[in-house]
Amino acid sequence: MQDYKKEFIKFAIDLGALKFGNFTLKSGRVAPYFFSIGMIYKGSDLKRLGEFYAAAIKDAGLDLDVVFGPAYKGIPLACATVSALSDKYNTDVAYCFNRKEQKQYGEKEVLVGGNIENKKVVIVDDVITAGTAIREVMTLLEPMRIDLQGIVIALDREEPGQGDKPATQEVSEVLSTKVISIVSLGDIISFLKTDPNFDEQIAQISAYKSSLY
Repeated sequence: MQDYKKEFIKFAIDLGALKFGNFTLKSGRVAPYFFSIGMIYKGSDLKRLGEFYAAAIKDAGLDLDVVFGPAYKGIPLACATVSALSDKYNTDVAYCFNRKEQKQYGEKEVLVGGNIENKKVVIVDDVITAGTAIREVMTLLEPMRIDLQGIVIALDREEPGQGDKPATQEVSEVLSTKVISIVSLGDIISFLKTDPNFDEQIAQISAYKSSLY
């Protein structure tokens, strides 16, 4: 496992973005862990988060002109990622995001930020649950004739989507693009195995993962 993946898991645990216990998910499943990127909100922490996204983009070898962040959680992710790409990799690209509702005054634009028409675009988001939100975003972006290079998320939960396949695989196949995660549930299990204090959590998460399919 790459160092940035290990650092991200520790970072998420330290900030309470990755928690262990019993949590009822939107799907109705009861999971022994929970991930909330909304717990990462301080300036210094958001800067580091952008660096993790940038590392995943570079590790995957994605070529891009624009980082797109779906409203609302994707907005700070896109901004932090383009800043990190510039600062760490000398890659100067634009950010763009959508408004949930179209403005009724001024320019009345749905999209804010850099022009994405005919551009190489990477979408950043926190997780993909059923893929519904990503499909909605693509409905908005497709008229712009974008060249979608990939979708980068923080965590691949490795859970089923709308069918029997993992949600990330479904989205990848439907949109004909790569879905890349900073870390996966398997990465978390591997990381926890290096610390005997997490033996109970490892057993619970491993059992949960096995029960998904």
